[in-house]
Order: sequence, then structure tokens, then C-alpha cells
Amino acid sequence: MPAMYKVRPVHSAGVLPEHLPTCMYPVPNLHRAAGTAAPPPQEEVDPSLQALESRQEEILKRLYELKSAVDGLSKMIQTPDADFDVTNIIQTDEFSPLTTNGADLDLMLGKDYGALKDVVINANPSLPPLSLLVIHSLLCERYKILSAVHTHSSVKSVPENLLKCFGEQTKKQPRHEYQLGFTLIWKDVPKPQMKFSIQTMCPIEGEGNIARFLFSLFGHKYNAVTSTLIDSWVDTAIFQLKEGSSKERGAVLRSMNAALGKSSWLVGNELTVADVVAWCALRQTGTANTAPANVQKWMKSCENLAPFSSVMKLLK
Repeated sequence: MPAMYKVRPVHSAGVLPEHLPTCMYPVPNLHRAAGTAAPPPQEEVDPSLQALESRQEEILKRLYELKSAVDGLSKMIQTPDADFDVTNIIQTDEFSPLTTNGADLDLMLGKDYGALKDVVINANPSLPPLSLLVIHSLLCERYKILSAVHTHSSVKSVPENLLKCFGEQTKKQPRHEYQLGFTLIWKDVPKPQMKFSIQTMCPIEGEGNIARFLFSLFGHKYNAVTSTLIDSWVDTAIFQLKEGSSKERGAVLRSMNAALGKSSWLVGNELTVADVVAWCALRQTGTANTAPANVQKWMKSCENLAPFSSVMKLLK
């Protein structure tokens, strides 16, 4: 059938493809100048945005410090004391000198990521545990310790020197930067009590037992004979020098005089917990001035050490 209308083709030879439009609205290229590529414009940082980022970093830092503090305080919230866990204590009969460093606390007390290890001691202000204060001063020479003194509601008043028995705690650092927390609570208790780990809730009672634990943090390791002698002197100092009769004290002083005639310290040639507890017992009972010659010389050797001389101020 022939076409009804005849139309000439649009793409005839007179229309070239390159003449066809390639876009609807041509716009000049803003990123090119004089035929060269220009760098993209740099955006200016808003000062308010910088301030907001700095504030966020500061808040995150404070939150981390607050978390560390809450982790430590939770021990006293769950129980007003602290408690002791002996499962991580490494015991050996080999002797090693006093060369432990801060990292060894993880070996002796166990690792506790994110929370400060806390030792909390309850003691009666009417009979302050001087040996624990001496050992605390010795520990401060080796570790970074966060010390604190509190008064329990069971005690009506505490002498000012006992409230400041750890000295002026002026330089406060974030809690997580310390290696050990040492809190003393003046409380109406029959004998000193110490707790360390809230997992076992097993307190240590008695000044001598607590002193043994705290002195172990120095890393001393003795053989069986030496350990037995040290324990014997500690018990003798507590039960006979401090709590015994005048006849018992006289017998102990004679034994001490004989032992100190053979060595500078009660056991061996180094200061041990036996020397600390015995010295404190003599000072508290007022028998230091009537002690034999070797004991007098030994007491002066103890008092030449700063931790002992600082505790002397509490006896005045």
C-alpha cells in the first residue's frame, strides 16, 4: 500500500552528529582556571566544633577516672571493710633480698584490671596499731599508695594526730595512677581487722597477722627456718611484750638482748616484720627505757629510719 504522507528524513546529510546538544544547560567548569586544574577549596574548621571535640575528650577522661574511683569505692559500699584473698599469694622457701618493684604487686595480689587494689584496716584509736603505720611508711617508699583515714560512727572522737597519721595528703592524682590503696578506719573493734578482696569476705584479725601480710608485699622470701623465727618473734611481741605480764616481758627482753648480741636485727642481717612489731610493742608498753643494752642499741637503729621516727610523734 503506498504511504499516505511522505516525510523527508531528519538525519539527512546536512545535519552532523557533533552539532547535536550533549547537555541541557552548559555551565563553565569552576575547577579549572586558565587551562590548569585548581586544588579543591579547603574548608575552614569551625572554632565551636573544635571546642566541642576538646570538651568531649575531657569528659571521656573524667569518666574513666570516675569509673576507677567507683570500682574502688564499691568495695566499701558492699562491705564497710575490705577483705583478704590468699589464693594469689605466691609462697616459697627461697630467700631473696628486698628488690621487688611495683609490677610485682600483680604477682602477689593478683591482677585486677580497671580497679585499684585496696587494703582497708579497722583499728581502735584507744590502742593504735603502730606497727601497721610503720609498715605503711615503708610501703610508701616503694609503691605509689593512695592513703586515707576515716572515722567510723562507732567512735565518738579521735585525736588529731591519729587523723593525720598518714601525713598531709595534698598531692592528689587520678585514682588509677596509684598502685595500692591503703585505708585506715578508726572503729570500735576489739582488735585490728583487715580485708582485701571482696570475693572471699575473709578478714585477717590481729595486729601481728596484718603486719605479716603487709610486710610480704616487699617481696621478701625466706626459707622455712627463717620464716619460723620471724613468726615466733612476732607472736612473742604481741602476746608477751604487749599483752603479757611484767614477768613475761622481762623474759622476752632477756631473750631479745641475747639475740641482738649476735646480729644487728632480731632475725638475720636485715630488717624484718619481727623488728617492726617488737619495737612498736616496747614503745607502747613503756618498757623501752628499762631495756638491756643490746635492745637499746637496736631500738636506736630502728628509730634512725624515717618510718619509725615519724610514728614516734604519735606517742607524744
